[in-house]
Amino acid sequence: MFILKRQDVEISSIQHPKREQQIPILSYQGQTFRLISVFRAHQEEEARSFWRDLTDNQGKACVLLEEPDRFSVWGKIRLEQLGTEGGPDTKIAPYTQACLLLLQTVYLDVEDLLGNRQAGLFQKDITDVFQQWHFPQADSPEAVNHLLTVDPLNTLQVPPWEEHHLITLLQELYRLGKEYFGNANFAEGVGDILQDMPANEQSQFMEWLKSSPLGKLWQ
Repeated sequence: MFILKRQDVEISSIQHPKREQQIPILSYQGQTFRLISVFRAHQEEEARSFWRDLTDNQGKACVLLEEPDRFSVWGKIRLEQLGTEGGPDTKIAPYTQACLLLLQTVYLDVEDLLGNRQAGLFQKDITDVFQQWHFPQADSPEAVNHLLTVDPLNTLQVPPWEEHHLITLLQELYRLGKEYFGNANFAEGVGDILQDMPANEQSQFMEWLKSSPLGKLWQ
């Protein structure tokens, strides 16, 4: 839809109507967009590919924002949709649970196959990811250790992450997994990893995964 520079747009944040969280909002020519995904400065090609897939293949109205230190993709929304049934937030909790299950599985595989020392390094690396991308409730080693060990299907509250956090997590988890294992076998069999989830939530997550460029990584 649009490729824009920082000076072309106005970025603000609004309070989510049902969650204690500020949501980044991009405004351009009277339209509002919500953050979907963030990429590092050297990931220009990945950012453009992600944006192109959403706009060309899925017909979504999206903005690719180019900044000196990063690229970001934003999806068009109506602010009154936030927090409503059928809106973009109704499925975020089970999606977060699924992503935590994938994270924990990779972590346990590192521990089982590569040993405790590598598992400790992996925990430090994923902590750095959470801190760099400002994940809520994941800003300390203790918080990350909790995320790596708690049963996400039985916890009373999953972290209040947005869709862009989940996309970033799965992108970075894939990158780290390839660095640690030397291949991408860990990213296969997602359905098996999620088998304890309710069937409808599992299928919704798999549809979401396949409808995004992440579906080329996690299968």
